[in-house]
Order: sequence, then C-alpha cells, then structure tokens
Amino acid sequence: VAVLVVACPCALGLATPIAVITGTGKGAENGIIIRNAGSLETAGKINTVVLDKTGTITKGEPAVTDIIPADKLDEKDLLQIGASLDQNSTHPIAKAVVEKAKNKNVKLKTVSKFSTILGKGVKGKIENKEYIFGSKNFVGDYKVEFSTPLLHAIDKFEEDGKTVLVLSDTKKILGVMAVADIVKRTAKIAVDELKSLGVEVWMITGDNEKTARAIAGSVGIENVLASVLPEQKSQKVKEFQERGLVVAMVGDGINDAPALTQADIGIAIGTGTDIAIESAGITLASGDPVGVYKAILLSRKTLKNIKQNLFWAYAYNVALIPVAAGVLYPAFGLLLNPILAGAAMAFSSLSVVLNSL
Repeated sequence: VAVLVVACPCALGLATPIAVITGTGKGAENGIIIRNAGSLETAGKINTVVLDKTGTITKGEPAVTDIIPADKLDEKDLLQIGASLDQNSTHPIAKAVVEKAKNKNVKLKTVSKFSTILGKGVKGKIENKEYIFGSKNFVGDYKVEFSTPLLHAIDKFEEDGKTVLVLSDTKKILGVMAVADIVKRTAKIAVDELKSLGVEVWMITGDNEKTARAIAGSVGIENVLASVLPEQKSQKVKEFQERGLVVAMVGDGINDAPALTQADIGIAIGTGTDIAIESAGITLASGDPVGVYKAILLSRKTLKNIKQNLFWAYAYNVALIPVAAGVLYPAFGLLLNPILAGAAMAFSSLSVVLNSL
C-alpha cells in the first residue's frame, strides 16, 4: 500500500501545467497575451528578433513635415494632387498626407484609374492627366529626371530619418514631401534589453537604406533590412530560418501577417490590425516593444520553473519508492507507514505548486 501511495504521479502531472498556467497569467498581468503553451515554450528558444519599423519601433502615426514644390507649383497645389491620389489608400503615410491637406483646408479632386503598388506608392489620373506619387525608386522607374536641388533635399530628409514621397507626372518631377514617424520612447530600451538576453535584433522596412539606417541607429539596431516590399517580408524570415535561427517576427499591419505566420513565433502589436493579431502566437496589448523582451524572459523563466518542478516531483518518487518497498528494513527495521507516504506525496504536490507561484 505504501508503494502504491508513494508512486502516485500527481506531482509529475502538475509540474508542467501549473507552471504554464502561472506563466501565462503573469504574462496577462503585464499585457502579454499568450495564445497557447506552444507559443510560450517557443518564445524561450528565440535567438533572432525581426522588428517591423512602422508601428513597432515607431508609433505608426506619421505626419508631413516638409513640402518642396517644383515646376512652378506652390505647396498647396502639390498637397492637393498628392492628397487626392492618397485619399483612396489605407497606408499610414497616405493618411498623413490626406490629414495635412485637411488641416490646410485643401479641397481634394476626383481621381480616375487609381491603383496602389504595394510598398512603392500610388498612381492615377486627375483631370485626364496621369500622376505618380510614392518612393524615389518608384517614380524613378518612369524615367523622369530629378533636379540637383531636389536630390540634395531628398538626401537631407533621408539622413534625418524621414520618409520621402515624390510627386511626378509622366514627364517631370512636380515636388517632394517628407514624412516623419516618431520613434517610440521605449524602443531603444527594448533593443538594449533584447541584446542583454543574447538575442540578435534586426529591423525590417520598406524605407530606403539611408532612412532605415537613420531610424535603426537611433534605437541601437545595427542590422537592417531596407527596401523590403510587403510580400518579401515572409521570405526574409524564411531565409533566417534556413540558417538554423529561431525567429520571432514583430509587426502590427496587414502586410506583416504572412511574416508573422512564417516566423517560429509571431508577436503582434496589440494596437495594430486584427489580421496581424490573429496571425500571431503572442500579442502585446499595450503596443510597447519592451513586451518582446518580457515575453522571451517570461518563457525562459517558465521553462526553468517546469524543470525545477519535474526535478522535485521525481526526487520524491526516486527517494521514497525504495523506502516504501522495504529497502531499509533488513538493515534498520524501517518501513514507511502508508499515512506518512500519503503525507509525503501531498507535500510533493504542494512543493510543485508553491515553486510555480
């Protein structure tokens, strides 16, 4: 009877689930919503974190800071054409241009044959004239020439970490706008904390190399993937995995969903889109990037806790089953009373619960 009581594996059965329940509960207290136990476990093995720029490192609330017209246009004309083209786009930068036009009381015009080229810009016709509005490379594909003053202005904006939008018709450049997105106050802290865990940190963005480097440098990120189109993000994550790395992708937008799914663990910014949150194993409710560090740390501590629990559960069984079986009886005349065996096993389960708490 004593052997049967001591061998009861209740502590072993409690060791893992009680630690997982405690870990996910502690995560929820800190705004880290963990979808399942598998996500909690995987997070502890992460050695590479890929941070999407917009909405993760930056607030995702860009604003137009500079407008430089060319070809005899004034600022209002440039803003009117750009905002008219952008009014049908859902991109945060497009919304910033439209918001600027509203603030300046600029009346928007009707656009025909509108189309969005993901990660590049928009184009359409206003009063039967075709316009292109987007990145420098996108407009450059149409073989229009940039004046030297405009090129200098673009270089200066990019060095300052601003996103540059170029407006052109099919023949010439009409002007440029600069859009700035504010870096989150805790972004640098998050990067430093992740590095302290031995995690390699990358930033991924559709911005050009110069702008991307400026923003990454401000938060202490040396590794940058720039000029990455939305559909290429999941491929970049896959390339890391093919090198044997365990990758966490952090993002907040519709464009990030495939990459979040491709990564070993997707971490969604809770202030982002529903599809990004649905694609992720972990969601940071507050949108604070420090939550990425906390999630990895929480996972590692939970896994450590599970191992401790399993040790104590096994230790009781290994030590007391031989005693209950009478191994000490020939030499010392000692047998284990079933009542004491029951008390020992109760204490075994209690120690596992207390250790997790």
